[in-house]
Amino acid sequence: MARPQPPHDTEATLPGLTDRLRLDKWLWAARFYKTRSLAADEADKGRIQVNGQTAKPSRELRCGDKVALKQGPITRVVVVEALSTVRGPAAQAQRLYSETADSVAQRLAQQEARRLGAEPAQAITQGRPTKRDRRSLTEWQRWSASLD
Repeated sequence: MARPQPPHDTEATLPGLTDRLRLDKWLWAARFYKTRSLAADEADKGRIQVNGQTAKPSRELRCGDKVALKQGPITRVVVVEALSTVRGPAAQAQRLYSETADSVAQRLAQQEARRLGAEPAQAITQGRPTKRDRRSLTEWQRWSASLD
């Protein structure tokens, strides 16, 4: 006999829901950063903005806030959908936020630019010789004509 499934609304499936939550804890729970201290460090460096203002790690988030965060060369803008104190699986974490359409378009454009960009190794014309080059150099030096 099949067990009845719980309803699929946000409240029933997301553990640890709350009204207010610290920024660093939410970033950790939403899986943007691996540890809470990394999230706090990024906020201290000024790489995270909430509603257009640089935010401290202790800033309290509420549902509907816009969070802009820099992860390397990529800037993501997300809207807070839910606040959870529990770091769950990735599927649960993705339901805590929704990324704006502009942010998705910008991220995809940056991805495409990186994909189409030049390979850095092919830009090197000189450098350390390969093993094959070294062997040909030693062969040339061994059999070069000398005036002895």
